[in-house]
Amino acid sequence: MTNFFLHAKRRPNLLNHDTGDFVMSINLQQNRIKANFWITPSLYGIVAFVLATISTFLDRYLTAHKQWLKLVPSVFLTDKELAHTILSSVSNSLLTMTTITFSSVLVVLTTFVGQFSPRTIQNFNTDAKTQRVLGTFIGGYVVLVLLIQVRSNQVSNTFIVPSLAILVAFIYPGMFVFLIHHVINWIKVGNLISNIAKKTMLTIEERQLEQQKSPQSKNEEQLNFDRENTLQIKSNKQGYIHYIELKHLTTLASKYNVIVKLEKAPGEYVEEDTPLLSVIHHDQSLEHEKFLHCLFITNDQQSIQDVKLGIQKLSEIALRAISPAINDPETAINCIEQLTQVFIKLGKSYSSSPCYYDEEGCVRVMLEKPSFMDYLYKAFYQIRHYGKEDVSVMSAVIKALTVIAETNRSAIKNDVWVFSSYIVEGLQKEEWLKMDEEFLNQLLKNLAKACEKKGASMLIE
Repeated sequence: MTNFFLHAKRRPNLLNHDTGDFVMSINLQQNRIKANFWITPSLYGIVAFVLATISTFLDRYLTAHKQWLKLVPSVFLTDKELAHTILSSVSNSLLTMTTITFSSVLVVLTTFVGQFSPRTIQNFNTDAKTQRVLGTFIGGYVVLVLLIQVRSNQVSNTFIVPSLAILVAFIYPGMFVFLIHHVINWIKVGNLISNIAKKTMLTIEERQLEQQKSPQSKNEEQLNFDRENTLQIKSNKQGYIHYIELKHLTTLASKYNVIVKLEKAPGEYVEEDTPLLSVIHHDQSLEHEKFLHCLFITNDQQSIQDVKLGIQKLSEIALRAISPAINDPETAINCIEQLTQVFIKLGKSYSSSPCYYDEEGCVRVMLEKPSFMDYLYKAFYQIRHYGKEDVSVMSAVIKALTVIAETNRSAIKNDVWVFSSYIVEGLQKEEWLKMDEEFLNQLLKNLAKACEKKGASMLIE
């Protein structure tokens, strides 16, 4: 153990304390706000109420100071009866558009659940554009406040507020058209798949900031968490591990001079009293709660740190597409193509080292990662099973593996080659027509070439 710490102190600081985890903390709070569908519209409503109140005071100020009121063109001034008519019409229009807007949102949510995957609802609900449009409509209800203020205003029979309400009302048809266009784009399966793939690749980039790639030291393997001085910290709630504050956890481990091993990864489901952390070299002054506060557990899965969840979403959409009820292999092929982009990104940034270091270069946190092979299996094992009789789907899988191997380093090529034997094993159990067999064998030859396996082949016989 002493040799390990001496060696670790000579290691460079591989944890980005100032940028990576700070950005992730901001993303966590943003993700929580976006997940609550009512927060953004409520904020818009509050701001609109404040602006409406200010405009009412401005109206009374102008009517009380005739010299300023003369500067306002008469076309913007209305009497009490016309003011009531204008504000009532605007309110009714907003009510109608808001009702249609919420109906459109429900249609999209129903489509997502029925045709794609229940987990894709998160991508639509957390979209800022949708919530902003709803917030704009809800903010429009402040005209009702204006109605009350106009009725109680006895200073003058001339008002400017209704004209301001009309100017604001011109924004709402534009927002309504924008929402319809936005909803139509979201329903398009191609845009949805692309959006999920981009968010998954963003998650990969953020995880790369947390831990820079480095060669694993042999001394790192000397850590033994089965010794008597190892303490297990258990979960105090059940749910999915939404997010782990690795920076804070590393700081705490450094403060108490311990090494922490995470027993569960982001995205995993845990029950109450499930072991979450193993702490080695601890003492009696260790505060368990501080370590537990670094893990956020929620009732729903989130993809903020979970790469597998994004891969699972794309895989599920592909499975729905090749099901007999839908029978849309082109959508499945589109999902496989997007999975290719995700794996290219993952392969270039993938590091098998489980260690996170403090500012002095000492190992403080260990988080075991799935192997690249595990990611490949998670993405394609169900697609292989349910699409094994479809030539177009299986050829798309082989092409995806070929592109992943062509664009990555030797270690990734070897993993792809090993995984390819699993795909070929399933293909060999099917009865293919001669032309289909020749087509797939040619793709497998290209795959062997991409994996730099000269003379090796895995053909369907």
